[in-house]
Amino acid sequence: MTPAEHAAFTRESSARLEAHPDVLGLVGLGSTSGLPPAPDAFSDHDLFVVTRPGAQERYRQDLGWLPSSAGPVVLSFRETAHGVKVLLESGHLVEFAVFALEELSLARVNRYGVLLDKADVAARLERVREATAAAGDGHRPDLAWHAGQFLTALVAGAGRAARGEHLSGHQLVRVAALGHLVALLRAGLSPAAAGSLDDLDPFRRLEQALPPVARAIDEALREPVFGAARGLLAVFRGHRPGLAGPAACAAVERALERAALAAG
Repeated sequence: MTPAEHAAFTRESSARLEAHPDVLGLVGLGSTSGLPPAPDAFSDHDLFVVTRPGAQERYRQDLGWLPSSAGPVVLSFRETAHGVKVLLESGHLVEFAVFALEELSLARVNRYGVLLDKADVAARLERVREATAAAGDGHRPDLAWHAGQFLTALVAGAGRAARGEHLSGHQLVRVAALGHLVALLRAGLSPAAAGSLDDLDPFRRLEQALPPVARAIDEALREPVFGAARGLLAVFRGHRPGLAGPAACAAVERALERAALAAG
């Protein structure tokens, strides 16, 4: 979907919903918000539909309000209590949640734009945004815990792979260990660099905040599991020194070498 097609889909969604008396508002999130960065060919649609109490489920079940310009719905399923994911025939993805006005306080938002407002949707969303930001500011990661989890996930993942449990090994190294490494890297950023990150999804836009580090991680993850583990360990040692002693890192390196040799 081109940016122009993306914008047209957004406008048609708003126009269709505006005609529904039970709909009080429509909110675009992320690339659908109208705020930079603008949508590209890979951007989906993220929406909040705000309704009168009692009408929420109808808009989750009946998808006739979605524009037909990207083709018919080929897959839809309930992702959360409020949210639905929809795949259109064109391959375009729509993720939306339906809230009654009073339920908006349950949401978390950062980048959003109010596309339709028949009540005080804009004022309520601003309070939600402030609450989301305050919750993020109040969270201080336990760096020692993340470092310990990172290092031990590398050891366990390499051991599983050496034992022949390849899928478990991949999950521990490429998912679990990576998640802890990202948390540690984000915690070490300056406020200016951290400002370019997504404060809801920790993996978003690391390439903008830490270009060389993100490249090194990407290169590591392209390696087989043992090489990936060694590459992630090298990033940790190079960019978060002091969170684990040299002896601990050396022990991890020995464990990775043993596992790689055992696997042949």
